[in-house]
Amino acid sequence: MTPFGERLRALRAERGVSQKDMAAAIGVSAAYLSALEHGRRGAPTWTLIQKIIGYFNIIWDDAEELARLAETSHPRVKLDTSGLSPAATELANLLAETIEKLDEAELLRITASIRAALGRRS
Repeated sequence: MTPFGERLRALRAERGVSQKDMAAAIGVSAAYLSALEHGRRGAPTWTLIQKIIGYFNIIWDDAEELARLAETSHPRVKLDTSGLSPAATELANLLAETIEKLDEAELLRITASIRAALGRRS
């Protein structure tokens, strides 16, 4: 499951909406919506994100957060480190080889650390 899929499922549960009803309302199939929630589909298009935001009547920060989650929810990631430093290539390969061995707490800690490092440069 992707971060976007997890949030989408939570929104449906909070509002008591079935996949079938939501899918019909936003113009997709229930199978597609299920695949999106389970991370078997890539990130949704901007247009679909807007339909979901409208369907749930999400505003301001919550809408921005949902769009951000969609941007970071590609279930299959490809990294091209050609032209980057050896350290960047090593990091990419280390993650690719070992990410499934990390527990949720470790993943959250590493993600926070990377976000903090990026924030210091901005």
